[in-house]
Amino acid sequence: MTFREAVEARDMAAVEAMLADEVVFRSPVAFKPYPGKAITAAILRAVVEVFEDFRYVREIHDASGVDHALIFEATVDGLSITGCDFLRYDDAGRIVDFMVMVRPLRAAEALAARMGERFEQIQSAAAEP
Repeated sequence: MTFREAVEARDMAAVEAMLADEVVFRSPVAFKPYPGKAITAAILRAVVEVFEDFRYVREIHDASGVDHALIFEATVDGLSITGCDFLRYDDAGRIVDFMVMVRPLRAAEALAARMGERFEQIQSAAAEP
């Protein structure tokens, strides 16, 4: 199963299994990156709850298979949002870098607000063994 297939199936256990222990998540709405599999998985689990009508609309990858860009569309608080997941894989096929960019600004602000509301829960989920 590919990352895209796992996300589209909302199989978050499969998504988490694709993350390297040392993965770094780079949020579109946070200043600092989040290092580690636990926090990245917790963020992704929250995001699937925040986004409505999420769908990937395009996929771009390099010939080596190391870098992928997955362009998506969704809705947040009634606002259309377009974004891109930039994934970098290690030699074992695990995601080591996960950067997200979104637009337009109003939708990004709505995303930041919804994720901010869940951040305490995200941190608690990441701390659980």
